[in-house]
Amino acid sequence: MSHPKDLLNEALKEAMKNKDAQRRDALRLLTSAIKQVEIDTRRELSAEEAVEVLQKEAKKRRESIAELQGNPDREQQLAAERYELALLEEFLPKQLSEDEIRALAQQAISQSGAKSAKELGKVMSLLQPQVKGRADGKLVNQIVRELLGS
Repeated sequence: MSHPKDLLNEALKEAMKNKDAQRRDALRLLTSAIKQVEIDTRRELSAEEAVEVLQKEAKKRRESIAELQGNPDREQQLAAERYELALLEEFLPKQLSEDEIRALAQQAISQSGAKSAKELGKVMSLLQPQVKGRADGKLVNQIVRELLGS
């Protein structure tokens, strides 16, 4: 796996060459987020850790989008958040579809022998390592609860 920092820097150079100010600025935000974590931890991040930082940034964008939707006074900010999220998704691993999550959840349920929502923890402990970074935790939890019939 290529290091996300390298990919971001290449994309940043390309955006600067193409004089794409919006993309350049968004990429600078992302590279600075990674750099800030490196400064805070006083070490260079691995590729997996950099992806985690990008996933946190994507989560922030999703939450902002949900908050801003329906507010006509904030359309410009909403468009900016959507643009940044779309850009972030270019550098994140491909997300699993609901059907793929459902199949993995079914497998984890049968593997754990869980019969009710009380055993959600067992299923999630088996499922989380498989979907980490490739699926939204809330969606995974919702699908598992649905399959367990709660």
